[in-house]
Amino acid sequence: MGGVVLVSGIDTGVGKTVATGLMARQLVRQGVDAITVKVVQTGNVGFSEDLEEHRRFMEKTFPEDALKLTAPQIFAFPASPHLAAKLERRTVELDKIRHACTELAQRHDLVLAEGAGGLAVPLTEEVLTADLAAEMKWPLILVASGKLGSLNHTIMSLEFAAARKIAVRGIVYNYAPGADPVIDADSERMMKKYLAHYGFPAVVVRIPELRTPLPEPDFSALFPEVRR
Repeated sequence: MGGVVLVSGIDTGVGKTVATGLMARQLVRQGVDAITVKVVQTGNVGFSEDLEEHRRFMEKTFPEDALKLTAPQIFAFPASPHLAAKLERRTVELDKIRHACTELAQRHDLVLAEGAGGLAVPLTEEVLTADLAAEMKWPLILVASGKLGSLNHTIMSLEFAAARKIAVRGIVYNYAPGADPVIDADSERMMKKYLAHYGFPAVVVRIPELRTPLPEPDFSALFPEVRR
C-alpha cells in the first residue's frame, strides 16, 4: 500500500510522537494494517518511550516490538543521535534502520517512521535524517505548531526537503499552549502558502489540545493511498 512515511518535526519537542500516535490510531481504526517505528531513540535505555506512547494511542502492540524492529537504535544520552552514540563509543547503524523499516514495510501495509528532532538532525557525522529519507525515498509528513518561531523553522524545513527531492505530504499542526491566536492563525495560512510554493500539497491538519477522550483529527488527506 504505502510503504514507509517519515514523520519529522520542525524542531525537537514539537509533538512528533503525539502526531505519529494519533495518525496511527486513525489508520488502525480505518482497518489499515499500520505500524510505527522510532528510527532512533535517545534518552532511553533498553526501550523507546516514544514507541510506548504510540502503542498507548493505538491501543495495541506488535510482535516486532519484542524483536526491536520498531526501535532499531536506542541510546541513553538525550542528545542528537550522532553524539548520543559517540558517548557510548558506538555509531548509529544505518543498515539496522534500513533493514528494520524495509522489513516492517514488507509485513505491514503502512509504516509511520518517527524521526529524531528535525530533518537536519545528524544521525552520524556525515548523514542527516533528510539524507536517509532521500536515499530511501520516504515521503514526509512535517509536524509544526503555532508557537512563535515555528513559521521560520517550517519554511526552512520545506526548502530543505525540496532541495533533497523529498515528497512532503503536508503538515500536522500541533496545539501549542500559550500560542498567540493571531500568530497561530497566520502561521497556518503561511504554511499552506509555502507548501504550495515548493510544489507540495497545501494540506495542514490541526491537532487540538490533548484531552480525554483523545481528539480525532481527520488525517485522511495525508494518506491518499488509503481507500475510504
